[in-house]
Amino acid sequence: MASKGIDILDRQLLRPVAEAAIWGAIRHHGLLGSTVIVSDDAGQFRVANHALCWIHAERLLQKLMPATPKQERLVTTTRDLVWRFYKALKVWKQQPSPQLITGFRRRFDKIFARRTGYDTLDKLLARLHRRKAELLKVLEHPYIPLHTNASENDIRSFVTRRKISGGDGRIARDVMLGLMKTCQKLGISFYHFLGDRLGLGAQDGQFHLCRNSS
Repeated sequence: MASKGIDILDRQLLRPVAEAAIWGAIRHHGLLGSTVIVSDDAGQFRVANHALCWIHAERLLQKLMPATPKQERLVTTTRDLVWRFYKALKVWKQQPSPQLITGFRRRFDKIFARRTGYDTLDKLLARLHRRKAELLKVLEHPYIPLHTNASENDIRSFVTRRKISGGDGRIARDVMLGLMKTCQKLGISFYHFLGDRLGLGAQDGQFHLCRNSS
């Protein structure tokens, strides 16, 4: 990298380069070929086969600040249409039917291609309409979630503890929290997992040090 004029001591510069190299290696070896990445549209996650989180998309409508009662009604109506569509997608996910896909796409267009006369709302609808393929990715891959709430919940404890500690011991703490979350998802006792990894055996609920017979 130094030969290319890259400062190998510049951490801010090396991070995106390293991430690009990792992703390039993944693609080169044909890994995660069918993986769909669902995100809140943060740039670092907008890679590969990408889908947008519906909760974050709808949140943009919540942030609008209508100046008149009419504009407020238009926003309320639009949000209601979006939530009804979202609930219909959730039902469809449970029993995916290819015959209904065309209808979902047309219904999406009716919601997001409509013009209300409220300029700010119309611009936002047009912006979301341009992301149609990512918002309707679930119609191609019914197994993916419609939102990122689960993954955000997974990292919430990481962020909270990091803020409290001021960043001290970040790597060790994040590794342990990651292992704990994984154990919870797999239904494994984190206490027993640590005992096994540390060479401790369990008898009558108590761990003892395992010694080699030699």
